[in-house]
Amino acid sequence: MSLLLHIAFRYLISKKSHNAINIISAISGVGVCVGAMALVVILSVFNGFGSLVQGQFSNFDPDLKIQKIEGKTFFAEDVKLSELRKIVGVERVCEVVQENALFQYEDRQETGVVKGVTEDFGKMTDVEKTLLGGEFLLRHGDIDYAVGGVGLAANMGFRHFFNTPIRIYAPQREGQINMANPEGSFMMDYVYCSGIFGVEQAEYDEKMLIVDLQLARELFEYEEDEMTALEIQLSSEKAEKEVREKIQTLIGEGFQIKNRTEQHESYFRIMQVEKWITYLILSFILLIAIFNIIGSLSMLIMDKEDDIKTLRNLGARKSLIQRIFFLEGWLISFVGAIIGVVIGVVLCVIQMYFGLITMPGADMYTMIPYPIELHFIDVLLVLLTITVMGAFCAWIPTRKIEC
Repeated sequence: MSLLLHIAFRYLISKKSHNAINIISAISGVGVCVGAMALVVILSVFNGFGSLVQGQFSNFDPDLKIQKIEGKTFFAEDVKLSELRKIVGVERVCEVVQENALFQYEDRQETGVVKGVTEDFGKMTDVEKTLLGGEFLLRHGDIDYAVGGVGLAANMGFRHFFNTPIRIYAPQREGQINMANPEGSFMMDYVYCSGIFGVEQAEYDEKMLIVDLQLARELFEYEEDEMTALEIQLSSEKAEKEVREKIQTLIGEGFQIKNRTEQHESYFRIMQVEKWITYLILSFILLIAIFNIIGSLSMLIMDKEDDIKTLRNLGARKSLIQRIFFLEGWLISFVGAIIGVVIGVVLCVIQMYFGLITMPGADMYTMIPYPIELHFIDVLLVLLTITVMGAFCAWIPTRKIEC
């Protein structure tokens, strides 16, 4: 095998009688190098954005979330709330009421989502890290406050600690709308904005208003211990599986438990689909570049006809000669892949540690480093992809060698 590699490597670096062979081989190598570099960088960018979004969701979402499988609301006794709080590994439990509503601020109106929570919500999540202004305050004395998404605040024109209240309208839970007096068919309450949050996700930033749980229950005519979800903070993320099984056993099969990733399963699935579709598109472009190997190797075989006859006269079998030229063609793609992967890894590491490329943050005023995250499995996948493609393109011309 060392003899085969020696001969193939000599053919790779030696000067050919026809300069066109050198040019086509160089173009093939450069094309593979650029394609490998692009694959490593782009896959790492998708990883970076995935981690960035997951981190933003983690600041806002609980470790575990319990919801009813059929129906929308349930009561504390349905999930044995008092026993659930005593489970080892459960740090905090927050009752949640979440419903659609109509918001009005001065002469502007927007539909959105009201999320009623207790004060523990600010302790069990890192919502304060998402605040762009103000503070996480839901009630002070007899005054109700709310924390709104940055998009909702921009659309309606309110800011934290403005004197004008935000009016919240919710349809009455029972009865029909009175067309003669439509406003009489709605429950109404008002809050003052205490803070603005931003997680760069439209479903939160442009729609959500976080209010006190008791206010939400009164607004939507819920009973004292009625809720739409239970949000749980764990004492340790490592114990998630064990605690989850204990909770499921306690509450029964009528409820579903979701971790942070499962709470946004469709979003992360779309990101993965986008990542692998991009990988397939770039791999197809890379395959076109590697196809140049077929042309350069075919011309090399014709250029080395005298060498082929010499090897044949020395007793080399046809299969040995085919393997020599196969290795020579494969080396073109492999060397290009190694160089491209190294360049791609270096670019990723530079961006990860120095953040040379930036983008606007959540408040559009600050700049944050472009997210990038290098995974060894992606580097391995790029090398494997190019190795297989290079081997296939090298095999096509070598199988037709006649000697």
